[in-house]
This record gives sequence, C-alpha cells and structure tokens, in this order.
Amino acid sequence: MATAATRTAETGLVERLAAIVGPAHVLTGEADRLFHATDVLRAVEVPVAVVRPGTVEELAAVVAAAHAARAPVVVRGGGASYTDGYTHARPGGITIDPSRLKAISVDAANAVVTVEAGVTWAELRDALLPHGLRTPFFGPFSGLAATVAGSMSQHSISHGTGLWGVSAESLVGLDLVTGTGEMLSTGTPFFRFYGPDLAGLFTGDCGALGVKARVRLRLIRRREAFEALSFSFASFASMHAAMRAIAVEALDDENFGLDSTLQQGQIGRQKGVAAKAEIAGRVLTGQGSLGAGVKALAKMAIAGERDLRRASFAVHYIAEGVSPAEARDRAARIRQLAEAEGAEEIPNSVPTVVRSMPFAPLTNTLGPKGERWVPFHALLAHDRVAEFHAALESLFAANRAVMETHGIVSGRMFMAVGPNAFVYEPTFYWPDARSIYHERVVPADHLATLPSYAPNPAARAEAMRLKAEIIALMAAHGAAHFQVGRVYPWLASRDAASVRLIRAVKAALDPDGILNPGALGL
Repeated sequence: MATAATRTAETGLVERLAAIVGPAHVLTGEADRLFHATDVLRAVEVPVAVVRPGTVEELAAVVAAAHAARAPVVVRGGGASYTDGYTHARPGGITIDPSRLKAISVDAANAVVTVEAGVTWAELRDALLPHGLRTPFFGPFSGLAATVAGSMSQHSISHGTGLWGVSAESLVGLDLVTGTGEMLSTGTPFFRFYGPDLAGLFTGDCGALGVKARVRLRLIRRREAFEALSFSFASFASMHAAMRAIAVEALDDENFGLDSTLQQGQIGRQKGVAAKAEIAGRVLTGQGSLGAGVKALAKMAIAGERDLRRASFAVHYIAEGVSPAEARDRAARIRQLAEAEGAEEIPNSVPTVVRSMPFAPLTNTLGPKGERWVPFHALLAHDRVAEFHAALESLFAANRAVMETHGIVSGRMFMAVGPNAFVYEPTFYWPDARSIYHERVVPADHLATLPSYAPNPAARAEAMRLKAEIIALMAAHGAAHFQVGRVYPWLASRDAASVRLIRAVKAALDPDGILNPGALGL
C-alpha cells in the first residue's frame, strides 16, 4: 500500500506532467491506467498516470520529470506485446503513450524517411505510397497498431523479411531520450555506419536503454509486380527443408508457414459480410488490373477451405520483381525448390489477401471461439530445428491429458528469416475471461460474435507452466528471441563480459534505472 509520502510524491509528479503536456493529455482514470498497463496476456503493476506528449521536446521533458521523481518510465507503442514488454514491474511509474507523435518526413532525394515515435507501420506505408516508395521491411501483421519505434525496441518480422530481414536491418538512425531526459542521436541523417554502430545498441532493447523519439529508415522503390504461392506439405521435415532451400536463394519478399491448427491464419478468422467485402475490395485494388483482380477473387472462391484444412503444414510466399517476368521467374524457382521436397501447390488465397491487405485488425488476439491466446517463439539455427521439433512433440505428448482436461490447444507458425534463422512460434488457446485489453483493442463488431468465458485460473496456470517449460526447451537448443521483455532469458544467456558491458551502458544512460525496469533482465 502506498504511504502518504509516496502519494504526495506521485501527486506532485502528475502535476508536473500536466504542466508539460497539458492536463488533457495526462490520464489518471483507473480504467485508462489499467488498460495501458495490460498487454495481450496480463498486467502487473498499474502506473499512476498515462502521459501523451505532443512533441519530441515534451517527450524529453516528461522523462526528465520522471527522472527527478525517480519514477519508472514505460513506453507503450501499438500494444501487441505479450512478453511483459510494457507492463510495469514496479509501482509508482508512468506509461508514455506516443500516439500524438505523428510527424513523417520523406527525404526522397536521399532515400530516407524519418518518423516520430507514434507513427504506425500502416500510416508510414500510406504516406510513402504517393512517392512510389517503401521501407525494405515494412511492418508486422499487426501494423495497423504496431509503431515503427516499437518495432525497433522489440524487433519485428513479417512484411519484407524474406529479402530484407528484421525491422532493425532497415534502420538508418535514431533520436532518443536517455533516462535523464537528455537527447542522443546515432549515426548521420543519411547513413548508419559512421564509426561504431550506436543505433544497434538501441534495437531490441525493449526501451531499457533509451526512449525512441524519432526513427530514420532506408527507402527503396516499390515493386508492384508480384506472384503469390501456397504449398501443402505432408511433414514438418519436408516443409522445413523447402523453406531453408528457398531462403538460401533469397527469392521471396515474404514467407510464413502454418500447421493444421492455424491454416486459416490471418484471414481465416475474419467474420461477417463487412470483413469479406473489405478483403474483396483490397484484393481487387491490389492487382495490376481489374481483370487480374477478378481472376484473383475467382481463385480464392474456388479454393474454399478444403485444400488448407487437409494440409498438415502449409507455407505461403510472396515473390516480387521489377517486372512481371522477374516475379514469375522467382516464383518458378520457389515452386521448383518446394516441389523437390514433396510440396503440393494449393490455391494461393492466403498470400493474395496478405499482399492486398498486409495489416489486419487485432482480431487474432483472441482465439476463433473467443479463447485467450498467447504466442511465444524461438529463432533457431537450421541445424537445431529438427531436434527442437522432436523435443517439443515429446513435451506435448507427455502433457496431452492435461491439455485436453483444460481445453488448451496449441498451433504453430513458422518463418525463414533470411538464410540463417528459422522462426518456430507455438501458440496456446484456452477458455478464459478476456481482459480490458481485448475489450478495447478487438473491434467491437468482431467481439460481439464471440462467446465469453468465466475466469479459468486452473487452465491459465497450466498454459503458463507449459509456456515456461517450452521456453526452457528453446534455450536448451540455443534459441534467440524477439521482443525479449521480461520473459526470455536474454541476460542469463550472455557471457560475463557482455553482461558487464550492457550494465555499464545502462548505468551511463539510465543511472537511476527508471527506464522499463526488469526488461532484458536488467
């Protein structure tokens, strides 16, 4: 329980914050504070206030005020984290909501775009479309909500990952606020690698080393020509072999695989006439001509769900080209490599929709029947994938009765991240009460179609036990992770010299340890 002195200090901080950003932009209502403290999975501590700065100068002043008060600072970007990435580990803190920081500056001559911390990937894509440009990596599936700055703090993959890697590989530089409120800039406005790569320190840091204020990204010319392909594989081994072979040849702009539980993926849970109409409209406008759009819709209608549902594993590809001929050539080689591993080509409805509608509402933060949902993942070296898969299958077999008793269902998603790493992402679904996060984030029309459940602490406890055991299994197989938060054992996996270095950097930039305490294990 807070003491009288603590409450007085918190009140003084809230007043100082209101003086900086205006009273309307400091939220102190219980529901607002709880929502901003809750990620996809849970909340821990609740902040004393949510602050919405309107300029970079206000952002720096907010952090400086928190530093003076020794109050923890957490930044909540798009809110799709599920690893305690923006939950509060200590009481008395503030959450910064950067949603008013929306400036986008396109420097077409130097092929660089600068965005403020609240810009989403969808907003950036829309701003670049009139210029015929894009960033090499251009966002995760959650890009309607996910911010560019959040992806730099957490690392992201999906759109553009096949050729261009993770979000940080498109980065030119950063303007940051340190834990004392000081501004720090990396590199030059047009080039990242001038001396030591300081920008790299702040990618994947979960906001523990600095608060992103502005992000500068490389630009490339958009390639409108593309081919979409989908394949069915009878076994995990054949799917993995094909994905590895295709990745080594750098043929695709995007790839993702799904097991039989998740075959409908991003679009399969889109319900209702309005959602289907939006998908159809996006497909039509996403094709090069009306005829091509109608043809794509026809293929989708013919596909139905039969081919996807009977596939043990399905993999989807988008291959781009500077011309239709190049896109077809890339697709032909992908097809050749996939079929060499026993693939059967199936209708390409899923990647066609993803290409036309890359960012979807956050309906998938609940299961298809309204269940609670949490994913977790490993990035594995290719030569460790088979043994990890076998070990995970054994773990599931040993826990089958418990999972059936509690209604816990697992699905899996896969992705090749360049030629070197393979993403293996299990997910859990179980019947349980939804949180304030789901009530505010999931579109109301979709939420109205879903059943609700009573709190189910027994099932939740088993799901979290299994999650912890699987993360330990991942660590035993040398896994790396994105959005480390407070879930993955990053600091514990580092050698002694690395730990000393990162602690020294933390002490230099955040001497009072107010920036996202506990993230990265710090």
